[in-house]
Amino acid sequence: MKYVETMVVFREVPDEVTLAINISNCPVKCPGCHSSYLAQDIGEELDKESLAMLVKMNPGISCVSFMGGDAEPAKVGQLAMEVKKIDPSLKTCWYSGRDLEHAKPNLEVLDFVKVGPYIEEMGPLDSPTTNQRFYKIEHRPQGVELTDMTGWFRKKIF
Repeated sequence: MKYVETMVVFREVPDEVTLAINISNCPVKCPGCHSSYLAQDIGEELDKESLAMLVKMNPGISCVSFMGGDAEPAKVGQLAMEVKKIDPSLKTCWYSGRDLEHAKPNLEVLDFVKVGPYIEEMGPLDSPTTNQRFYKIEHRPQGVELTDMTGWFRKKIF
């Protein structure tokens, strides 16, 4: 798995200061994708060592989000576990272009997941007609519970 760039973002995960890691080699190739260059197999290797370096280079973050990784969902899960080893207080998120059943996220190691392909006529997460869903994952003794947080992305008029 390779990553192209990282950035600290404030809108991708509700109420979190997030290190977003853009992962390349996306197999989904959604028409109209704003990051279509991520369909290419480009970038640097993302492994335990490079992940630890990225986290340490970004003090003050509260979450790490893997933006893509649909070609290797198991690897996303492994890296999310590594985040928890590096700093157990950090939350983890995965932005997948597949639906929940096909993404097969490891919900046990994630705190958030965005699923669904980008469909231009339905709009992105902040559109009231979006097909994409953003879930908060709550870890309970009886298993995980998903809470749909998609509405959080819609702009509020005050």
